[in-house]
Amino acid sequence: MKPLPHCYEVALTGSAAGYATVSETGLPDLTTAPPVEYDGPGDAWSPEHLLLAAVSSCFLFTFRAVAKGSHVDFVDIDAHAFGTVDRSAGTTRFTDIVIRAAVTAAAVVDVVAVQRAIDKTAARCLVSSSLSTPVRVEATIRGSGAPAVAA
Repeated sequence: MKPLPHCYEVALTGSAAGYATVSETGLPDLTTAPPVEYDGPGDAWSPEHLLLAAVSSCFLFTFRAVAKGSHVDFVDIDAHAFGTVDRSAGTTRFTDIVIRAAVTAAAVVDVVAVQRAIDKTAARCLVSSSLSTPVRVEATIRGSGAPAVAA
């Protein structure tokens, strides 16, 4: 990792209605729009979906680093992020975010070590740690070719 602080920037262009484009030099443009629930077209990434994508992506990338540092071998991880938007204290906001992750560990599974890596990841994920809404992780651990074992 490069020394902190790290600074990031994105540009947004949009008109009075419809779609907007998020861009950054060297990255593909991303078309965004409100979700159907806010009268959007439903065919573009919404801010709500982008937040969940950031949470789940950060979880994966942090898990890779934690697993490597902890000598936990894994084959793959499938993570689905679910978020609930509701009114809380007079504000519309995410009130619940859950990551359901299925980790396929190496052939020899040390379930305790994998669970420890998952717990460390949940505590260290930059995006989740930056949110006021708590992010819960529900994990399933399985070995390569072995039946799933709930953690």
